[in-house]
Amino acid sequence: MNIYVGNLSFDASEDIVRQAFAAHGEVSSVKLITDRETGRPRGFGFVEMPNDEEGRKAIAAVNETEIAGRSVSVNEARPREDRGPRGGGGGGNRGW
Repeated sequence: MNIYVGNLSFDASEDIVRQAFAAHGEVSSVKLITDRETGRPRGFGFVEMPNDEEGRKAIAAVNETEIAGRSVSVNEARPREDRGPRGGGGGGNRGW
């Protein structure tokens, strides 16, 4: 189960987030998202738990609790939408 964790403190580390979820089951990975250009934390991340039942229990237990000093928002992650090709050029069809 892929779990979204929002409103994370910029001081939160992958280890701190892992500990919060590991109390409720096996955690296979933790990924905190950073800004692509600056490398600074974006305030959210994802936790992967292989057992869906443990994942649902972790969501219920960790949602609206404090991690690294901030109350976090936790729910099942939605599948990522395809945003199309990336790259420069300003985007959009300009009819050229």
